[in-house]
Amino acid sequence: MPLSVKDLLAEGVARTDDALERLLPGTDVLPHSIHRAMRHSVFAGGKRLRPLLAMQTAEMIAGTLPPAAPGLGAAIEMLHTYSLIHDDLPALDNDDLRRGKPTCHVVFGEATAILAGDALQTLAYQTLAQLHAPAEAAIQIVREIAIATGTGVGRPISSGTGDPLAPIDAGALAPGMIGGQVVDIESEHQRPTPELVEAIHRAKTGALITVSIVTGGILAGATAVEVAHLRAFGERAGLAFQIVDDILDVTQSSEALGKTAGKDTATEKATWPAVFGLEASREQAAALIRDAFTELDTFGPRAGNLKAIANYLTERTH
Repeated sequence: MPLSVKDLLAEGVARTDDALERLLPGTDVLPHSIHRAMRHSVFAGGKRLRPLLAMQTAEMIAGTLPPAAPGLGAAIEMLHTYSLIHDDLPALDNDDLRRGKPTCHVVFGEATAILAGDALQTLAYQTLAQLHAPAEAAIQIVREIAIATGTGVGRPISSGTGDPLAPIDAGALAPGMIGGQVVDIESEHQRPTPELVEAIHRAKTGALITVSIVTGGILAGATAVEVAHLRAFGERAGLAFQIVDDILDVTQSSEALGKTAGKDTATEKATWPAVFGLEASREQAAALIRDAFTELDTFGPRAGNLKAIANYLTERTH
């Protein structure tokens, strides 16, 4: 019997946390302060959606969960957490609440928080380098993730060429997480446009969600055509996820969100509701998920869990 979304989420958290517990140094390991800071943020909670997407995609392609999939998910979660630690710093979003707990710099100071983020990033790549996967797939995974978390140098898979390492046209360059963060900062207090808000969302949030799905497929041996479908699915689902995040920021309390509500409005961020309004934003997120589902048609009933998770992304309340 297929698992419910609640069960899928719980299973994803358990698998990810088990891998993270094995991979992260304990608080008794020197230097104590940095390892305590890393674990404070990593184990502060969270839905582990990105690792779950990676693992469910890998299981869909392979038919069973590849042994290396939880390690891939853990590495992605480390990168996500590093980005949150840095995003919350006073020099960036200056937030003191994350996942319902004090942010890393509030507890450990700015210097240690910066280093904790740095350490999680480097440990993530150490973990990726140690994945039990064919060498070509491992290299491709590292390259995909490095591009998705960087400043926007093009993605390595060119649709239609059949060669997963072929260069692509400059016009098809995909944005990266850090690049999206830069544009987000520089666009504060400016009049948001549809083009600007979409560019920020696809880069700052969507890129890591997309690469979670793509690398799960690569790990499991997906073909170039299958990877192209997974990428298109991820791009649409990732954008829908951030649109919903924007909606929740203006409709939910800080207690419900686990982070400071209304922050985007207060800092005049470029958000989807600021451009399109709340109702249109909800409709567009739902339309993106419907379009994303068409990319999974080629996988048939095997895609049921990924579709259920994607639906959850747009229906969640926190």
